[in-house]
Amino acid sequence: MGKSAKNSETRHIQLTASHFTHNAKQLLIQMIKVAGIDHIVLRTTHLQEMIDFYVKILGCTIERETSIEMGLTQLRAGSSLIDIVAVESQLGAPGGGAPTLTENNMDHFCLQIEPVSESEISDYLEDQGIEVPEFSERYGAQGFGNSIYIRDPEQNIVELRARK
Repeated sequence: MGKSAKNSETRHIQLTASHFTHNAKQLLIQMIKVAGIDHIVLRTTHLQEMIDFYVKILGCTIERETSIEMGLTQLRAGSSLIDIVAVESQLGAPGGGAPTLTENNMDHFCLQIEPVSESEISDYLEDQGIEVPEFSERYGAQGFGNSIYIRDPEQNIVELRARK
């Protein structure tokens, strides 16, 4: 193989997705089909409160816990996971300081829940000491439907939407 051909091959290998031609980008987009949310990661300074909220109030189950130093608890939420990471842990420290009311590390996420009436959801959350705003019609993965926004102990916004 000549020097020119070898340089050309090396250059080709070094190209990244941002260098693809329009047609190649279209092919890549068509090959990747998002099937759902695998997991989300929430950083916290209130590890046990967060675990209690998602397990005791929202019905998730603890799937896996790492060492305190590693700082990860994984909760099963239907077919997805919610990872709770302690800010001061090995996994949490690279993310910087703790989230605050005005400096969250995300806007919100939505949990699809099994079908239940709005009044039952409201009554249950109020019994748990959760502030309950009005349900609103919003667009989500299953089209338009009513949902409610609540806050977890770290003030992350959690949208609850009953599955259709």
